Amino acid sequence: MRLKTSFLKEPKHKELVSCVGWTTADELFTSSDDHQILKWNLLTNETVQVVKLAEEIYPIDLHWFPKTTGGKKQIQTEIFVLTSTDGKFHLVSKTGRVEKSIEAHRGAVLAGRWNYEGTALVTVGEDGQIKIWSKTGMLRSTMVQQGTPVYSVAWGPDSDKILYTSGRQLIIKPLQPSAKVLQWKAHDGVILKVDWNTVNDLILSGGEDCKYKVWDSYGRLLYSAQAHDYPITSVAWASDGQLFAVGSFNTLRLCDKTGWSYALEKPNTGSIFNIAWSVDGTQIAGACGNGHVIFAHIIEQRWEWKNFEITLTKRRSMQVRNVLNDALDVLEFRDRVIKASLSQGHLVVVTTLQCYVYSTKNWNTPLVFDLKEGTVSLILQAQRHFLLLDGAGIYLYSYEGRLISSPKFPGMRTDILSSQTVSLSNDTIAVRDKTDEKVIYLIDALSGKPLGDGKPLVHKMEVMEIALDQFGSPNERKIAIIDKNRDLYITSVRRFGKDQKIIKIGTMVHSMAWNDTYNILCGMQNMYFLVWYYPNVVYVDKELLSKTVYEKDASEFGKNPQIVNFVGNQVTIRRVDGSMIHTSISPYPAILHEYVSASRWDDAVRLCRFVKEQTLWSCLAAMAIGHKDLMTAEVAYAAIGEIDKVQYINLIKDLPSKESRMAHLLLFTGNLQDAVGILIQTGLIYQAIQININLYNWDRALELAVKHKTHVDTVLAYRKKFLEDFHKEESNKRFLQYAEGVEVNWEKIQVKIEMEIAKERERASTVTTMGSTGSKSVSVNR
Repeated sequence: MRLKTSFLKEPKHKELVSCVGWTTADELFTSSDDHQILKWNLLTNETVQVVKLAEEIYPIDLHWFPKTTGGKKQIQTEIFVLTSTDGKFHLVSKTGRVEKSIEAHRGAVLAGRWNYEGTALVTVGEDGQIKIWSKTGMLRSTMVQQGTPVYSVAWGPDSDKILYTSGRQLIIKPLQPSAKVLQWKAHDGVILKVDWNTVNDLILSGGEDCKYKVWDSYGRLLYSAQAHDYPITSVAWASDGQLFAVGSFNTLRLCDKTGWSYALEKPNTGSIFNIAWSVDGTQIAGACGNGHVIFAHIIEQRWEWKNFEITLTKRRSMQVRNVLNDALDVLEFRDRVIKASLSQGHLVVVTTLQCYVYSTKNWNTPLVFDLKEGTVSLILQAQRHFLLLDGAGIYLYSYEGRLISSPKFPGMRTDILSSQTVSLSNDTIAVRDKTDEKVIYLIDALSGKPLGDGKPLVHKMEVMEIALDQFGSPNERKIAIIDKNRDLYITSVRRFGKDQKIIKIGTMVHSMAWNDTYNILCGMQNMYFLVWYYPNVVYVDKELLSKTVYEKDASEFGKNPQIVNFVGNQVTIRRVDGSMIHTSISPYPAILHEYVSASRWDDAVRLCRFVKEQTLWSCLAAMAIGHKDLMTAEVAYAAIGEIDKVQYINLIKDLPSKESRMAHLLLFTGNLQDAVGILIQTGLIYQAIQININLYNWDRALELAVKHKTHVDTVLAYRKKFLEDFHKEESNKRFLQYAEGVEVNWEKIQVKIEMEIAKERERASTVTTMGSTGSKSVSVNR
């Protein structure tokens, strides 16, 4: 990826350009010390003077009133705030009319910024004051008064706090008076520019120490650049939070959100005092010290999937290369390309007005449909469909171009969603809520309505990243969650009326990805690369979790690597310096998943015998229990030396009725309530009581016996024997109460138990006989 820069031979402004601001993807306003405000049309290459300001007004900063707020278009006339050296800020309309000029600060007003809703304006000045104004220019409050000039300011993502500079310090101050202020030393020189992104919640700063730095919202340093030759005079995030631009003397740099540099340009511009990204995030405008306005657009973006490599060669064309046979195809588009995604056998390209869907089998005939808005900020792909996210909403399309659904949820703000906070599978869309980051909305992909009872999934901590698995039936869909503590959890998406357990499977995980074909999960944990071959094991036999995980030293990936994707048995990882590394994992777990999904149990056992790995046997044991195949489970547990479990499986196999086997299998997986529920439903009360006795759930066993008026003496007898074995006296009031009126006779109890077992056998044989008779009559009818 790199920048292609351009500027006119002769500058349109006669003095230094101080500020720039886009209205649309092709229209820009600039202001300069020559007192002119110019409008640039990039389609027609025309530049016209909008207004000539008064001689005493030297503009410093310009910011347009936000066009959309939370997906709704603003009705207000298009205006921008212009701050100047005379201590005033001016509200100027698009036609150039100065609607209002307001005395704001003593000395120059160094910056002015609308909040994201357009309900408030913040200004900072040489006098060290920070003031909040209403959108009509009425003073609401003076937030800060300090002794040093405030050179730059930015709103927090929720417009509830502001970030500002104070010499070498950065300060985050919430609007609530009682809230805690966060302050830290950020640079070794005066900080000149800051920016705070709404999507990734990261902070950017540049200063006179010639460095730019990336911080999280807690003030922790994520990246610090090497010192440049000159002070950093401008920094700006792209709206989707994936890229940022840095300006210095004769320098323009394009960087990834993690800090490393994609491209460095050395144009003859003087210092770049201000940088603005276009609405669609494809081009940059810079205000230059020599009167020029520099334009730069992004080219040579690359997308890879399996054997295909796609490069954006020009703004309207792509080159497709098949690395297997070196075949080249060129794709031409009518409009400028904004976003693209390559996965699941399809390339989805979004231009300013249209969406193109290509199959990797045929590059000649794309499916094309028109878009409502040209500001798509994210594309997600699943096997059956893809999702587009723009400022107005979420749209799910089939690969045939049909709109499947457009989900809505309370307080929806699509402008702040990213690939970390939205996930897509064949049947489910998951979205993390912004107002309460513990909440995840689970939406049915086909209908666009909330899943199940409509209640969202609520985690105990703020959620940082979510990911849905891509394989299997909708009822088995799982979601992986990384929370604020960097713990990794897994839970079911469809909960069937009961609260689903959210189970922790990893700690200190900072990046994760599901396999594109099978439910295998990989993640970066501290200095290790981990692969969970069968994460569902936590619902079957939690003790096997550690045995189904592959662990590899990740020191070769450097500090803080990010997983890009997990396709087939290859994981792509991006190091902190931007370089890509591919690492392979064993292909056998994927083959095992394939065999199990097709119920080819003999082949699965054969594979494990061939590979001779404990991890594979452990996966097979858990899969077999999950699919209720006891024969395979017995073989697999024996192979990993879990003899107690082999014995229990043999006990389950010897049980007379199907219901008992089902209940004991549920007990095996730790679902006591469900096991007892099945037995009670089918009238096997004694078996339900006996399970509770075996687990020493004495109160529950007695409660069941009393409720169903049977085997009270059995419970009392076992309880008495238990206490005698431990030389203890009865202290439970309920047991003492029933012991007075019930006689305990072991012979009678034994007879009753044998009768219960005989009754169960008889019942099971009756069901079997009826089943076989039914099948015979069916075959006769045929």
